[in-house]
Amino acid sequence: MSLRLATFNVENLMNRFDFTGFRNALNQDRVLSLYQIRDEAEYRQFEAARMIAHTDDARQLTALAIAAARADIICLQEVDNIEALRAFEYGYLFKMIGHGYRDKYTTPGNDGRGIDVAVMVRAETLHGQPIEFVRMQSHAHLSYDDLGLYTAELAEVGEKPHERIFRRDCLELDLKIGGKPFTLYSVHFKSMGGPPRNGKDSRLSTMPIRIAEAAAVRRIIEDRFGAEHAPDKRWAICGDLNDYRERILISGDMHERYDFAPVTEEISSVDVLTAGDFCENVVERRPLLDRWTLYHTRGPAERHLCQLDYILLSRALARSNGTAVPEIIRNGQPVRTPFPPGQEVSYFPRVGWDRPKASDHCPVVVELDIT
Repeated sequence: MSLRLATFNVENLMNRFDFTGFRNALNQDRVLSLYQIRDEAEYRQFEAARMIAHTDDARQLTALAIAAARADIICLQEVDNIEALRAFEYGYLFKMIGHGYRDKYTTPGNDGRGIDVAVMVRAETLHGQPIEFVRMQSHAHLSYDDLGLYTAELAEVGEKPHERIFRRDCLELDLKIGGKPFTLYSVHFKSMGGPPRNGKDSRLSTMPIRIAEAAAVRRIIEDRFGAEHAPDKRWAICGDLNDYRERILISGDMHERYDFAPVTEEISSVDVLTAGDFCENVVERRPLLDRWTLYHTRGPAERHLCQLDYILLSRALARSNGTAVPEIIRNGQPVRTPFPPGQEVSYFPRVGWDRPKASDHCPVVVELDIT
């Protein structure tokens, strides 16, 4: 029997407005800076109108990307709450795929903006095998001290031993696929944003937090199944790990040509999870230039493609699916994204130069035999 498993950062699936941009320019959308706004009341009117106008196109594209993945189970990141997810599924996905994802799971996590991880599950696989819910467990409450993971590196970046490890959550779902047990860990690690510290760029200065999150996920799995036996059980870790092992530096421009140069990183929090053949990043079964799930740019001087979105399979599950190669759905990427040669796509209708878009991330999906 087969299972299509996916992950997708849907980029701020919200059901509330954010008016903080009136006092904090960093939170203000660029289009509002074109206008003279007299007071906060007028700002709130403009911001609400902007969001409503922008959101419909964006969510149609998000739904198209999810529909294209044809997943039986999809892990989502940056979901405001269950009400936002239900409204999106009913108002957008339902129009494309009908009664697809009736079962939805999320819990409040630790993110300051209120964005959580979520999972949508079909009642059965595309091949007719039932998907049964067994149990759900949030791990958002865990602290560094709870798992003995506090380090000097965390102290250097201002973390305290009693503080919670996960910036969002590690949501654990036990399911049965055609009667066979399958455990899913849905995650969204600390972002690489923020100011540089201690002479390190923002990625390296936030690295200790992601390393702790990765270590915590591994500990949760080892405690659940036993350290010796965990790699041989049937489980997967899915989500936005906000880190990469390699990236593709981009130079040149659209008028002449782009050049793509892969660079391997010396350190990555992903290594904490894959070390010792504990699990496999199956996206690495794709060619080196074809693993990216996000285009990062701050202008022509800083551009790269990288993998931030992961499906990590337990050693046993990876070995029993040795020929499975994930798909990456890039049709909802904005037109400004430079694609390496041979990777060009047919864009979804109404994709814009910068926006609207399905998300800044791409869905990743893999088809697995559950044996």
